[in-house]
Amino acid sequence: MIGTTLGDIRQHLEALAEETGRYYLVCGRTGERPSPAIGLRFENRPTARAAARATEQYRAALRRYDPQLPRYDVIVCEKTDSSTPSGSETASTVPARDATAGRETPLPPPDDRSASEESLVDFCHAIAGAVFETVAESSHQSVERAIMDTYLEIAETIETPDELCLRLLESMAIELERRLDSEAQAAVLTAAAERLSSPPADDDPLEFALSRLQSVTLFDSYTLERNALEKEVQTRSWTVTLSAYPLGRAETGVVTLPLAIELFRHAPESPISISRAEPIDGSSSTWELVLQTSTDERPSGLVSVPSD
Repeated sequence: MIGTTLGDIRQHLEALAEETGRYYLVCGRTGERPSPAIGLRFENRPTARAAARATEQYRAALRRYDPQLPRYDVIVCEKTDSSTPSGSETASTVPARDATAGRETPLPPPDDRSASEESLVDFCHAIAGAVFETVAESSHQSVERAIMDTYLEIAETIETPDELCLRLLESMAIELERRLDSEAQAAVLTAAAERLSSPPADDDPLEFALSRLQSVTLFDSYTLERNALEKEVQTRSWTVTLSAYPLGRAETGVVTLPLAIELFRHAPESPISISRAEPIDGSSSTWELVLQTSTDERPSGLVSVPSD
């Protein structure tokens, strides 16, 4: 990528943010919180304007990988205290000033849920951007062009943004599986995970990763069952069931790339293997996988697993 990387921009935004800040960013047309500024608040308007510019730069950079990325008019909005005197401006009437054009627009009160949750489209594009940057800086640069060729061919028949972003991840999985061995795949995904924002510490990386994927509606629900140890104590195994998972096909199997990257974000040193993609009750949307960590085995199934 030319210029600042997506990871650099994310770090810059996080450095500008203050937990107690009164200013936040939204799209002036839709009221949505733009990724990667979701959940971030800023101490004053000049800082928030700088964050708006960085957010626009981030999203412009992502369009190198997907021209269909939704466009936002990023503006700054101020949240007032609930104790604001009667007759004063409240959160529903405080003008939100555009960071670049100086435009002011009254916006509704911030939606607490949207302030902390990332959309499926933004989640997919954040992963895609991290993988593309990693590949571009590696010795596998030809993979980047192959991914785009596969994606553009698929995208010609698709219109909805959610479906397009899912097909982008699927295109990545197809080409990474075709062109890289399992160890090279693990190296790319581990490096890509390092480009994403650091998650909070958690005692159960797998549970945390699955909860994150569910929060962006990558699937409706999941179950997680610890399997009995079959080998030495260093080996751990789980059976994972994903309901309404859109990245599974009966004829090809399951794309596991987003799950693997999330696991590498939470437990970068863990050797991961994913196997046995099995549709439940003949469904092509509910899948059962076996995930295993072992220091004695090579990683496998990190981008896709064929169906049984």
